[in-house]
Amino acid sequence: MKKVSLAVLVALSAMTGAAYAQTDKGITMSTDPAKAAEFEQHAQDVQSKQQAMESAPAMSQHKTTHHKKAAKPMAASE
Repeated sequence: MKKVSLAVLVALSAMTGAAYAQTDKGITMSTDPAKAAEFEQHAQDVQSKQQAMESAPAMSQHKTTHHKKAAKPMAASE
């Protein structure tokens, strides 16, 4: 009986936590020009980081494949 009560309590706690995490505050509108400028600057920073990340793997991939040894062909043993 204690195990069942504990399981029910844990399940209710988990559902309560999930329900609380899903509450949405929605979209808020601000007319503050400083906040708008801050948001735009952040968006530009994120975009530039994404572009840097896209170009970085291409360069590192070239360097890693350049120095790999060729696979040796398997000799036919007859």
